[in-house]
Amino acid sequence: MSLRINDTVPDFTAETDHGTIGFHDFIGDSWTILFSHPKDFTPVCTTEFGAVAQLADEWAKRGTKVIGVSVDSAEEHKGWKGDIEKVAGTKAGFPIIADQDLAVSKAFDMLPAEAYLPDGRTPADSATVRSVFIIGPDKKLKLSMTYPMTVGRNFAEVLRALDALQLSTSKGVATPANWNTGDDVIIPTSVSDEDAKTKFGTFTTVLPYLRTTADPS
Repeated sequence: MSLRINDTVPDFTAETDHGTIGFHDFIGDSWTILFSHPKDFTPVCTTEFGAVAQLADEWAKRGTKVIGVSVDSAEEHKGWKGDIEKVAGTKAGFPIIADQDLAVSKAFDMLPAEAYLPDGRTPADSATVRSVFIIGPDKKLKLSMTYPMTVGRNFAEVLRALDALQLSTSKGVATPANWNTGDDVIIPTSVSDEDAKTKFGTFTTVLPYLRTTADPS
């Protein structure tokens, strides 16, 4: 079954390089980002996990946990962390799930139910396991992105999307194209002009259905 926006994400118990976790327990009351890749010791994903490690302070500022998932073992993850930290120039403090049985990849609809890992597999055998899931404290999926193997993920965009999600959730607004923190935001059409004045003060009516106001944060 496909995992859609606002679905409660699957709960599971899994081994990681930090030990056994229950996923919903891991999330707790935090925002959480689950990011996946098809195999350890691969070039693009090493740079991506390095980028995640370099953003440790940014995740912390946003009260957000990050956790990786790979179809290799926890022991392989521990070895790969050395390469990630060499590329990143910093510690990779987040856990990585060992999904050797593909249970997590299938639960998050990254692989078809009949998928398996053949002997001597290559990253191409699990190529679709290159996704990012942003999950709210309510344990519901808020956003997902999936990339091909040849295109490195842009974690500045993941941060931007996380900022927009946290703002829209806490302040009842929407964000326009190319929005960044501090830019004007959109007042939802469900809010009347009178209520918008009470809630946001001044606003600009660009179109009858498009009203903007200053970032309320």
